[in-house]
Amino acid sequence: MKLLFRSVVSSALLAAMAPAALHAWGQQGHEIVNQVALASLPADFPAWVHAPANTDRIIFLAGEPDRWRSSKDEIMEHATAPDHHFDVEEIADAGMDLATIPEYRYEFAVQFAAARAAHEGNFRPIEPKYNADHTAGFPGFLPWAIVEDYGRLRIGFSILKTYEKYGTAGEVENARANVVDIMGIMGHFVGDGSQPLHVTKYFYGWTGANPNGFINRGGWHGWIDSGFIAKAGITLGELLPKVEPAAPLEVAPRPDGRDPVFAAVMDYLVATNQQVVPLYQMEAAGPLRMNGPPTAEGRAFIDADLLRAGEMLGSLWLTAWRQAGPDYYLKSDLVRRNEAAHPTAPTP
Repeated sequence: MKLLFRSVVSSALLAAMAPAALHAWGQQGHEIVNQVALASLPADFPAWVHAPANTDRIIFLAGEPDRWRSSKDEIMEHATAPDHHFDVEEIADAGMDLATIPEYRYEFAVQFAAARAAHEGNFRPIEPKYNADHTAGFPGFLPWAIVEDYGRLRIGFSILKTYEKYGTAGEVENARANVVDIMGIMGHFVGDGSQPLHVTKYFYGWTGANPNGFINRGGWHGWIDSGFIAKAGITLGELLPKVEPAAPLEVAPRPDGRDPVFAAVMDYLVATNQQVVPLYQMEAAGPLRMNGPPTAEGRAFIDADLLRAGEMLGSLWLTAWRQAGPDYYLKSDLVRRNEAAHPTAPTP
């Protein structure tokens, strides 16, 4: 059954995605993640998502959040740059517990600021010249960026389902376009979450005590983000046969009261953080040597990152769609509108 799934999806997806060009790693890797997610969706997921215009847009929007950042607009940098990373180790440095941090972004921000101040000795002083976006005091907000986009998508599906039943063709078309946009942009942040250097305080190189002699010079982050994939020529085609079908996330209430989707996202990011040391070890040992020749072992490591991100993204999309109930407020408005446009004739 799995082989049949892979065969059907692989041929259909490659045909549908042929026009979508891949660029450098920033765009290339993120596009691959969104493509893997599309390939992971089950047959009962809305078929219109796979229309070529929609898949093209979902793939294109994989790079949109990075394009916001490249504008160098100071307000946009402040608002969006922290959404691309989460320095996991800084939670413990601040005396906090990953298992209990709140799912609410601003509640977490207040708690972390106080905890960081109470454990100031565990952090390097913030240097203004390295803090142009005024966010250096925080570990990043990637978990919240993903979960908030999940919420937007679930609501988007609720609105769409309501329009499909009570709205016009034009309203359905616009609601579908909104869903496509959220799916595409959401993929960027889920993709960031599978890159080990986006979930660690050692994001540009190993800082502080370095008994293993791990790389600590400029360019290392860029090599993983852009250099290796481009040099190795990693393509969607080689990953498609390995794609696992998306499975919905567990959404039942948890004994600890945490939002189950937030908990799943945190588990996903913590699992990526566990790959930080292996990533540095592979650079030191040779398979991912900076600017070195691509190796099969290094390629397998990066392939696994991309596949895991795409499969997580597909699961989030699927869960949002299945959990989306009708929007009752919108339904009541549409029902009143439709009744006013087509009043029932009085009984003689």
